[in-house]
Amino acid sequence: MMDFDPDTFGTLNADDYDALHDPGTTEESVALIAELAGQGRLLELAIGTGRMALPLKARGFDISGIEGSAAMVEKLREKPGGADIPVVIGDMADCAIEGRFDFAFLVFNTMFNLTSQADQVRCFRNVADRLAPGGAFLIETFVPDFSDYRGHQSLRTRKIGFKSLWFEAKLHDPTRQVIEYQRVRITEQGVKLVPLVMRYAWPQEIDLMAELAGLELEQRWGGWAREPFTADSHMHVSLYKKAAG
Repeated sequence: MMDFDPDTFGTLNADDYDALHDPGTTEESVALIAELAGQGRLLELAIGTGRMALPLKARGFDISGIEGSAAMVEKLREKPGGADIPVVIGDMADCAIEGRFDFAFLVFNTMFNLTSQADQVRCFRNVADRLAPGGAFLIETFVPDFSDYRGHQSLRTRKIGFKSLWFEAKLHDPTRQVIEYQRVRITEQGVKLVPLVMRYAWPQEIDLMAELAGLELEQRWGGWAREPFTADSHMHVSLYKKAAG
């Protein structure tokens, strides 16, 4: 499954993305980004169907996006205000976009959709090149946890109904830090397979990627409400800054 490209996720998920991928943190995340960004120009990597961008646009922000999937952008364009947000379709690891930005962000674990360390490093460098001096880059990812794995495998039931069963199988390759997912949905209409490949990184590794791109960690929280980041945190929100001079 390692032949995922920037368009694959959207091709597989665009039609039901909004219904099935709501993390329940949109209000808190939009509020924090709005506070941190001030009045600057915003760039969202993996803008998708506009879960973050549309409420930020409604708050008056000048926001643009990069997105790997044309299908996801089509869903964005169908929503009120979606046609007014400039979006460049391409690989967020190296896609060019016009101008400089004061604040960039990449949320909901999407950094891990880049399936190699080299691609993730390129992404940080691409963002750093797009940021104005003194600009900031915020990311949200999960903290890897393999407590439910046995023999580098995991199988979890996600949803059971009278006429449906959803489950998720995962294979973990610790030598590459790659998790291959297969999400299986069995309904009366048949069986749907939704694969996913993620290359996870530990927070300290992400800090090093940022440093290689000329960015410095300024803040790290264990959640969107600025909870302290601890050994028990399951996710982190990290803010990196580009030097002002």
